[in-house]
Amino acid sequence: MIILIGDESQIPHINSIISTQSDIILGRQGIPLRDRSVSVISLVVEGDTDRIGALTGKLGRLPGVKVKSLLAG
Repeated sequence: MIILIGDESQIPHINSIISTQSDIILGRQGIPLRDRSVSVISLVVEGDTDRIGALTGKLGRLPGVKVKSLLAG
């Protein structure tokens, strides 16, 4: 899962949402791209599609945040 953050004021909300689903998160990496005015968080998650969908949905509803995910099975 890739989280693109264009509005850095959303980072506390993102962290809060991610922490509620920490049991399905295997890895997390954050990359600030300040010269492009965007930050990227990549998550490796493992869980059923309902839980992953709930996580991406909550994150994607935040203003200035885009979420892309890839499911492998």
